Amino acid sequence: MYMRTMLCRTISTGVLIGLAHLTAGAATTVTLKHIHGLAFSQDGQQLSIPSHDGLALYRDGHWSKAVGPEHDYMGFAAGRQAIYSSGHPASGSGLVNPLGLIKSSDGGSTWQQLGLQGESDFHLLASGFDSGALYVYNTRPNSKMTSAGLYYSLNDGTTWQHALAQGMDSEPNALAVHPSDSKTVAVATSNGLFLSNDAGEHFQPILQNVQVLSICFSIDGKSLWFGSYDKLPQLSTLDLKTHEINALGLPSLNQDAVAYLAQSPKIPQEWALATIKRDVYLSQDEGKTWTAIAQAGQAL
Repeated sequence: MYMRTMLCRTISTGVLIGLAHLTAGAATTVTLKHIHGLAFSQDGQQLSIPSHDGLALYRDGHWSKAVGPEHDYMGFAAGRQAIYSSGHPASGSGLVNPLGLIKSSDGGSTWQQLGLQGESDFHLLASGFDSGALYVYNTRPNSKMTSAGLYYSLNDGTTWQHALAQGMDSEPNALAVHPSDSKTVAVATSNGLFLSNDAGEHFQPILQNVQVLSICFSIDGKSLWFGSYDKLPQLSTLDLKTHEINALGLPSLNQDAVAYLAQSPKIPQEWALATIKRDVYLSQDEGKTWTAIAQAGQAL
C-alpha cells in the first residue's frame, strides 16, 4: 500500500516576504530531495517543483534552482493569477516558522503573507485555477479555524468557512478544486476518490476500495485526472459530466505511484507527473506517452 507521507503552517495582510527574483540560476546539479507539488508557469514554458530546499525549475530541457531563499514550500497551488503556498522559512530568513499561508502574484519573486504565520503549515492546499477559491485540510485548530478539518476561503484567506465533509471516509491524501466552480472540490483518500459540488459539505464516492494518491482538474474543467494504486500504479481520468473513468498510459514504475499531476495552461495536451520515489515525467500527448526528466530525485 502507498500512502504519501505528509511531512512538515497571525500574519498582517500586505507584508511582502523579501525574495530574490526567481529566475533560473547558474547551471548546477539539481537534486530533488523531496517533492511537495508540481506546477507549470503561466506561459507553459517552465515547470516548478517545490521541495525541502526551495524551488527547482525545468525549462527548455534544462534544470536549475530558483534564485532566492530556500524555503521549505509544503502545500503548493498554482492559479492563473497567483501561486499559493505554505511551509517553513529558510534558515536565516528571519521569518516566523511556520510560514502560514503565502501568495505570490509575480511568479514567486515576492510573497505576500495572508495569515496564520507561526500557526499553521498546510500540507494540503488547493486553489481554483481561475476562481482563486482556496481549500485546505487543517490538522489542528488555529486562530481562524476552530477545529481540524476541511476549510475554504473565497477572499484570499481573510475568512474561512468550515466544510462538513460528510461522506469523506478518512483524512485526504490529496485535494483539488475545480478551475472555475468554487463549489466543486475533490479529495483523494486511502479508500477512494470523492467529489463534492456543494463546497465540501457532502462528498459523493466516485471510486471506492482503491488507494488514490493524486488528483488534478483539467484546466478546461471537463475532467479530473487521478493517480491510484491497487497492486499496480494507475493513472486515470474522470469525465465530470458522465462520471466515466478511463485509464491512461504510465511509464514503467517499480513499486512506485503518481504523487502529483499538473497541466500546462498554454499547451493543454502537455502534462507532468511526479512520483513518490521522485521520478518526474512529461507527456506531450495527454498521457499516452511519457518522457523522464528526473529519476530518483536526480535531474536528467
